[in-house]
Amino acid sequence: MRISTSTLFDSGVATITERARTLLDVQQQIATGRRVVTPSDDPIAAGRILDLSQAQSANQQFVENGDAARSSLAITEQTLQSVVSALQDVRTAIVNAGNPALGDSGRAVIARDLRGRYQELLGLANATDGQGNYLFSGYRSTTQPFSETSPGNVQYAGDQGQRLLQVSASRFIPVSDAGSEIFDRIRTGNGDFRAAAATANTGSGRIGTGALTDPAAWNATANPANFTIRFDVNSAAVPATTTYDIVDNVSGNSLLTGAAAAANGPYARTYSAGAAIQLRSEGVEPAFNFGANVVIDGAPADGDTFTLVQSPNQSVFRTIDDLIGALSRPASGSSQSARLTNDLTTAIANIDRAIDRALEVQTAVGARSREVEITQNTNRDIAVQYDETLSSLRDVDYTKAISDLTLQQTLLEAAQKSFLRVQNLSLFQLL
Repeated sequence: MRISTSTLFDSGVATITERARTLLDVQQQIATGRRVVTPSDDPIAAGRILDLSQAQSANQQFVENGDAARSSLAITEQTLQSVVSALQDVRTAIVNAGNPALGDSGRAVIARDLRGRYQELLGLANATDGQGNYLFSGYRSTTQPFSETSPGNVQYAGDQGQRLLQVSASRFIPVSDAGSEIFDRIRTGNGDFRAAAATANTGSGRIGTGALTDPAAWNATANPANFTIRFDVNSAAVPATTTYDIVDNVSGNSLLTGAAAAANGPYARTYSAGAAIQLRSEGVEPAFNFGANVVIDGAPADGDTFTLVQSPNQSVFRTIDDLIGALSRPASGSSQSARLTNDLTTAIANIDRAIDRALEVQTAVGARSREVEITQNTNRDIAVQYDETLSSLRDVDYTKAISDLTLQQTLLEAAQKSFLRVQNLSLFQLL
């Protein structure tokens, strides 16, 4: 085969160019610290690097979301702790207000202190996360959740949702709560039913919170859960006798006779102060059992009534405002003293339910915070694995790269020197 001079020159130049390009590639790897500088360097590795880089970015976003979630949950948890502390202070004030030695002026001082607790709780209910987002407004993070329209009447403007932050590929963590579930919809009484004295009572009868004796019977669909205990005092008897009836307010019938409730006594059962009044049949009474009882002590007057109803919801603000009203009224006579005792009994039961609810939400928030922490640890472990895998695919091996650089330099110099020799091969130099 005939090799022309132009072929020799073209081949030499191509070889030198290729060696120079290879040398440049190695030099770029060393300069950038990357084994794969362009996809053409290793197409398979480049594809994996792209996938891992995207996964790494998503994981980093999960880590940042987790940090934000932990911060928000920590503020919520601390705020709820402040709520619990304020409610416990209210409970202590109720206990102090029940001291028989405390006069009207002393109770008025406690009432003024409770007004401050009321405002404190309203401020906590409108707390923010430091970025202007309300903690207890549900989805409506920029809407102030609670506003007072009149003393004791606080309106909720949020919704029932929970804002979520994604902290992993499969987990969304709630970072807010609906304030209505914490401050507004609090079960009153003992949580199952509320026992209360009529405000028009003139006797000294005092009613407790009551208790369930048969939860299944109380929660049965046949239970009207709306009763009145009505008293009759026969002053003509010696000694005077006090009897009572239990009226189903839904049907208007007496549970003790099965017939329409009589307006006046004497009634079927005899009252004994401090003895439990059972919502189940006794002796020859028509059969009934609603699985609850309540204790009334003191001396109810003729016509005095007490009610037992399914526990309605009431805001903690209404509870405290009612308590302030009760402490602001004079309580000099026996009937006024009994009314105060009944109001305090009701208030302490309602505050206990509010404390239980706040603690329940605080516990749930703490559990979420712990879950975020565990997820964060997992995400950071995954980030380390991503870094190690990406490094093995992308980062240069400096020992090998420097060795390759030296080799390519040698090959380039050899190509250049050999080309100098070849380019001088000419017949004209022999003439």
